[in-house]
Amino acid sequence: LYEEIKKSKEQDKLTPKAEKMLILLAERAIRKMSYVYAEDREDCLQFAILDLLKYWRNFNPDYPNAFAYFTEIAKRGYAKGWNNIHPKKYKDTLSIDRISNDDNQNGGLFNI
Repeated sequence: LYEEIKKSKEQDKLTPKAEKMLILLAERAIRKMSYVYAEDREDCLQFAILDLLKYWRNFNPDYPNAFAYFTEIAKRGYAKGWNNIHPKKYKDTLSIDRISNDDNQNGGLFNI
């Protein structure tokens, strides 16, 4: 992977072999994660692949561990996909709003 990415950076174009490697990395890394719905898994996988193909140029060849670098990009892509699919971070929670009531001088009442 390192050699292919290095070659791609020299050509300023992702080689077909490097492209296949990045996609394979994304497909294999997602196996360690569990999803309730297969559609969510596929959506998160596509986000990760998109990020890998989009940000491969940011790799620094002075850092020899390309696998770790691109695995981290894939993980962040999965998270980005998940947050896009399920935007509510605190789903099914209640917010506590203070009641602004002129009759209540204490201001200690809260509305759930």
